[in-house]
Amino acid sequence: MCNLFSMTTNQQAIRDLAKIMVDRTGNLPPLPGIYPNMMAPIVRNSAEGRELVMARWGMPTPPRYLVGKTVDRGVTNIRNPQSPHWRPWLDVVHRCVVPFTSFAEPEPQPDGSRPSAWFAFGETRPLAFFAGIWCRWTSVRKAKDGETTDDLFGFLTTQANHEVGAIHPEAMPVILTSKEEIDRWMTAPIDDALRLQHPLPDGTLTIVARATPEDPPPQQ
Repeated sequence: MCNLFSMTTNQQAIRDLAKIMVDRTGNLPPLPGIYPNMMAPIVRNSAEGRELVMARWGMPTPPRYLVGKTVDRGVTNIRNPQSPHWRPWLDVVHRCVVPFTSFAEPEPQPDGSRPSAWFAFGETRPLAFFAGIWCRWTSVRKAKDGETTDDLFGFLTTQANHEVGAIHPEAMPVILTSKEEIDRWMTAPIDDALRLQHPLPDGTLTIVARATPEDPPPQQ
């Protein structure tokens, strides 16, 4: 499960690759450590064309998992998008892409620790996008904040390719690398769009960093 990623490229690169018409993020700083429940940029469809906005990472949790709980911390990774819970958000209006430059998976160590291994398309960490969905939802995300209404997002996962599977065999994010794939996810009928839910070819990703004591801590 991917619960940490970074987005350190410039806004113009995001605008160009995702064909953004409206940027509502203001001055977007580099985001070297994006954790669940944090704000991150997403690209979604709007009446004015594709827009770049900030949203909170973690879609609504299925109700059966919230019984007896007062806080919904959200679902970050979506493996089965055609389940009844996710189906209302598969239309074009609720699809999004999430810009990133690297993502992390916990790497088990002999001493029981699980530091992060960071994956990217190379040492320069070029821009790519996760295929995601978003919604506007009212819930309690943090007990201290009480009930809030937020734009939420999560991204799809699929079986892991060789590089990711060597560390996290269960799954990897669904990653889009071209304008054509972004267009397909954002506009195609859902049966066609979901054909993008497959792993990257083996050899595509590389580990560009491993965790150090200077890594940014989680912010919940």
